[in-house]
Amino acid sequence: MTKKIILSTDAPAPIGPYSQAVEVNGTLYVSGQIALSAFESGASIEEETDQVMKNLGYILKEAGYSFEQVVKCSIFIQDMNHFSQINGVYGQYFTANPPARETVEVARLPKNVRVEISCIAYK
Repeated sequence: MTKKIILSTDAPAPIGPYSQAVEVNGTLYVSGQIALSAFESGASIEEETDQVMKNLGYILKEAGYSFEQVVKCSIFIQDMNHFSQINGVYGQYFTANPPARETVEVARLPKNVRVEISCIAYK
């Protein structure tokens, strides 16, 4: 087994004892990403989601992957009433052959943000 820790300086640093991503034998596991600065600045849910997706993109790129190689996403949202707005932004990053996914409403997210997304990519 080959295990490689991925760290992109373009994405926010981890806020706890975890890695932004870990690659094992051609599979990349990307930790949940949030958009703390967008949330704190009063950004819309669309802007917050777009920053989360950009953060995922930075990490994918650092590891030599792209959104086209993402096979699974998990979306955690604070309010299911934001589902359509989040889905609209998310869909802009997966225009063909989207990955498998679940969306779960949760009571609270780290730093009280409204959306967190993680993914798995495969080469």
